Amino acid sequence: MPEGGAFISKSTESGTAGTTAEASGQDATPAPPARRTTDAVPRAGLLVTFILGGLTAVTPLAMDMYLPALPEVTRSLHASAATVQLTLTACLAGMALGQLVVGPMSDRWGRRRPLLVGLAIYVVATALCAFAPTVELLVACRLVQGLAGSAGIVIARAVARDLYDGVALARFFSTLMLISGVAPIMAPLIGGQVLRVTDWRGVFVVLTVLGVLLTAVVWTRLPETLAPAERHGGGVGEALGSMRRLLADRAFTGYMLAGGFAFASLFAYVAASPFVVQEIYGASPQTFSLLFGLNSIGLMIMGQVNGKILVGRVRLDKVLGIGLAVVVLAASALLLMSLGVFGETGLVPVAAALFVLMSAMGITMPNTQTLALVRTRHAAGSASALLGTTSFLIAAIASPLVGVAGEDTAVPMAVVQLVSALVALGCFLGMCRPWNARTAEKGGGI
Repeated sequence: MPEGGAFISKSTESGTAGTTAEASGQDATPAPPARRTTDAVPRAGLLVTFILGGLTAVTPLAMDMYLPALPEVTRSLHASAATVQLTLTACLAGMALGQLVVGPMSDRWGRRRPLLVGLAIYVVATALCAFAPTVELLVACRLVQGLAGSAGIVIARAVARDLYDGVALARFFSTLMLISGVAPIMAPLIGGQVLRVTDWRGVFVVLTVLGVLLTAVVWTRLPETLAPAERHGGGVGEALGSMRRLLADRAFTGYMLAGGFAFASLFAYVAASPFVVQEIYGASPQTFSLLFGLNSIGLMIMGQVNGKILVGRVRLDKVLGIGLAVVVLAASALLLMSLGVFGETGLVPVAAALFVLMSAMGITMPNTQTLALVRTRHAAGSASALLGTTSFLIAAIASPLVGVAGEDTAVPMAVVQLVSALVALGCFLGMCRPWNARTAEKGGGI
């Protein structure tokens, strides 16, 4: 397997200067370096892109294939809907906490080793989920699954930051969204079809097989992208210091929180939609899967509009502001329909509002990540960990709230979505200050 130095020798810069600055306590977010691309590594570039897309798809696969089975799990394990939704919360919490560990580890030991260990544990935990006899054990296994699965999420973003910068990074994240976007389209469809021939445990068997295949591809095909000279030799203290310096950057923190609360709005839909669509509106698991896939197509399309049309022509801060505003409007419409302001509404208008909300995420999520990551040349693993941990922790807190009023109303889902979207917009405007010239100099003007 080729070492990282050979793979990135033409597409990255030495990290010596940045490491010195961090050690002396200076700002850990200097102005972005000259734009980098992977054009210097043809052939490998496309393959690595697909691998990173697969790693970012770990989360939607673990979540979305399981969604059509949630009502069945409540009956099979004799648990309430709120308790079964804790299996989603546990997985999210594991992904959040795991990233805080894996991110700094990847800055110290490189990207490959932590990634492979995480994937191996993920496979074992997923297999155990298939045999869980009680909901409590299922929750525990999902927690471990999330802890281990976080390696793919955080390291995929760190590898992208190793290889790209500026406009190229924004476009690359949009490309990743196209690739990983196939997962939420196919996952519930596959889950719905699996449920036609077996029960919810079979879903986890399929996930286990997919995990084994992804681990094998990473082992044989993904090179190291962090050169030894750019790795951090310090321990926990240095990792915490790096994160502290990142959080001291108000704009970085603003983008991080905006992305986290936007993700909470998205995940409120993920956690509640199986019950809203199937229990309230009487749709079948297959119909739910089709609607979920349609919403994911909207997200993918807007992600490509962002990467192919908007990036490089319109300031990312402006695009992000528009995306957050659309999410607020869509969530407001959902709340009004749920409260009966427009009278009795059927599934079609609710599905349309959810489609708009999900599509807007296609220009919201990649741009919050890009605008945050371009502000840090070094410690990309730690920065990626902070972004991912914040998103998953906020979503883990928000997801149980969608079921507090039971399975017969969509009001809690709409309230969580609207409040999360408003907080995201407030963090963006209040902390990032997109009209500020200094913010633009450090990445907002991309």
